Amino acid sequence: MEKIISDLQAVLEPSQLKVKEPMKDHTSFKVGGPADLLLIPESRDQLLAVLKILKGINHPVFIIGNGSNLLVKDKGFRGIMIKTTGLKKVEVVGETLIAEPGISLKELADVALSAGLTGLEFASGIPGSLGGAATMNAGAYDGEMKHCIKSLEVLTEDGSIKSIPLEDCQFGYRQSVLQKNKWVLLAVTIGLSHGNQSAIRDKMEDLNSRRSDKQPLEYPSAGSTFRRPEGYYAGQLVQDAGFKGYRLGGAQVSEKHSGFVINKDNATAADILNLIAAIQNGVKEQFGVELKTEVIVIGE
Repeated sequence: MEKIISDLQAVLEPSQLKVKEPMKDHTSFKVGGPADLLLIPESRDQLLAVLKILKGINHPVFIIGNGSNLLVKDKGFRGIMIKTTGLKKVEVVGETLIAEPGISLKELADVALSAGLTGLEFASGIPGSLGGAATMNAGAYDGEMKHCIKSLEVLTEDGSIKSIPLEDCQFGYRQSVLQKNKWVLLAVTIGLSHGNQSAIRDKMEDLNSRRSDKQPLEYPSAGSTFRRPEGYYAGQLVQDAGFKGYRLGGAQVSEKHSGFVINKDNATAADILNLIAAIQNGVKEQFGVELKTEVIVIGE
């Protein structure tokens, strides 16, 4: 690891390379033990240089954005985390946005608004980064990333850069081709259309107001905890199973929206995972439905 750190120090500033960094400071759940290394490149060139250094090493490498859909366990991550939030350049070309993966969806929606482009309003309140949203085909209020993405630019395992057109992105409910390959997302091309700027702003404000009214945004969480089971709504199942407001340790099912597990009071990752397991078992016993998590869990 010393050799890797030495090589990385040649391309990153000291503030961009953190040893034994607590992941609770980099996830929206505000829990998680330390990663052996956290790297924070601030440009595409730095990211590519970092990936070249890490190619073929024996340590696990995991890439995150805002950490808004991630739960790192309490003992942390034995490996190297790369945080892409420094990569947030956007180019506006007519009705197209070409954006780096680290930009937040809110920032990207604001760019679209400034350019008078419609089609990203649904994403303006989703707390994640563009990279995570493209990987998970994030969606809200009847909009999904697959409705506006035109192509993905990726770095493949062999070090080549290629463009993946929409028809090859394999978008489905919370899934994409990015989950099935060891590729690194470098840029996303988004197709929008010209609209009335005032109407775009009004729609964004309306959706964000509805989100604030219905979701426990005042507490740390990872958004919707469970994927929507076919034929059901996860939050309704959790509520009907009697878990609304249910608490284990510092973790609680939100009293505002039962689809959210929140960090109510200094929860540990173990508190959250135990609560998730209790909910899954209860819903399975009462309704025969298996709830799968939308949250990604890593670490030890």
